[in-house]
Amino acid sequence: MAVSHAHAVFAGALALLFASLPLASHAADRCEVGIYRLADGEDVDIGPSDNGTLRWRKLDGTSGALRQAAPGHWQSSYGWTGRADGIEVSFHACPTEGLHFGGLAGRRLPLAVTETRFVSRGTTLVGRLLLPPGKSRVPVVVLVHGAEHDSARRFNYLQRLLPSQGVGAFVYDKRGTGRSGGQYTQDFDLLADDAVAAMREARRLAGRRLSRIGYQGGSQGGWVVPLATRRAPVDFAIVSFGLAVSVIDEDQQEIALEMQLKGYRPDIVAKGQAIGAAAERVIASGATEGLDALDAIRARYRHEPWYKDVHGNYTWVVLPLSRQQIVAKSGAFHFGTPFHYDPMPTLSAVTVPQLWVLGGMDLEAPSAETSRRLQRLIAARHPITLALYPGAEHGMTEFEIGPHGERLSTRYAPGYFRMLADFARHGSLVGAYGQARITRTDSASTTWRDRHSDRRVTEKTAPNDALP
Repeated sequence: MAVSHAHAVFAGALALLFASLPLASHAADRCEVGIYRLADGEDVDIGPSDNGTLRWRKLDGTSGALRQAAPGHWQSSYGWTGRADGIEVSFHACPTEGLHFGGLAGRRLPLAVTETRFVSRGTTLVGRLLLPPGKSRVPVVVLVHGAEHDSARRFNYLQRLLPSQGVGAFVYDKRGTGRSGGQYTQDFDLLADDAVAAMREARRLAGRRLSRIGYQGGSQGGWVVPLATRRAPVDFAIVSFGLAVSVIDEDQQEIALEMQLKGYRPDIVAKGQAIGAAAERVIASGATEGLDALDAIRARYRHEPWYKDVHGNYTWVVLPLSRQQIVAKSGAFHFGTPFHYDPMPTLSAVTVPQLWVLGGMDLEAPSAETSRRLQRLIAARHPITLALYPGAEHGMTEFEIGPHGERLSTRYAPGYFRMLADFARHGSLVGAYGQARITRTDSASTTWRDRHSDRRVTEKTAPNDALP
């Protein structure tokens, strides 16, 4: 990274700690955005992407970028690879109610949409409830932000993919993003209160149509969702590509995984993690501690051939910078991030069914230790379902390796979108979901705290099912 761009690097990299698949924040709202039912019965979502372009997604996980070839006509490329996939898309004139996708006609699904504003800790947040067509009772999923600065109301595609499966969605702009007030933060405690306020607003708006309500949070949202779940009654909680370790541990695990994948010996990996520990101390303290130790370990190893491969989630930000630059930019180290927060006491206390969906090849949020911790909770009969997609990375996408060794996402893991909707409906999973390896309690009796009182209750359930 160029030293002259240090401020931009700090502000960008640290703000995007554990963010989901990157999205742009400047794409204009477009009338084409919506979910459409094709003539063959499949649904295709059209959402905004970067540089004013569009992206399509299907429930089977296939996806492509759309670039405009002529007014109203777009050409698709495969996943995030940039390679043409032969799919052409054309839209009816705005306001768009129909399209042609790969030769098939489609009509926009008439979702019931309610825009709203609500208050959390004195700050006004902006949200939106989207319900499937009709008057039937449905579950509602409150979509909790990751670390991104973008407007979730604009970019979170689950707000349409869930209602197309008969599940409502409530999406809101995190404080300091989109049209919500307040300052951007990574304070998990504050964000959990915001999520609770969003849940209560979703419950109010859904009214008689509500059957069940719970949360889904991706990436950094995986720390926020369990906290919110403990603060007010809900029926379920879903975490996608999140972590059951601290922010410091995440950086350490990412350094180790990246270096292991590059073939380095354990002793070299340990040296990389030692460099990371020095950088983490500086970052977590706002550059008030550890500068001498960081300078010393950088001087010791900077000429080693493996030094360039010490990356991590945020260690890489400070390694090229001088001591003076680090101090000058120390204000960019903090968004209220609780670097040493231990999520396990909260996870152990959550009493509603939880679904954790992890990627086995996730570099941003390595899943190995999180999986082990969740499996221990499952063995202790906590109502947790763990779904691991071995070939998926952050964002639950599969990928191929590009010409320069980079990862190029190709699609979302098959079964992932259906899994989210099924768990929202039932608090459990039934059948297979692509290549997901599913672990859950095999006990026929699960004990949990009644969500409306402090008494403990025990009910019989079918084997391998979490409680609804």
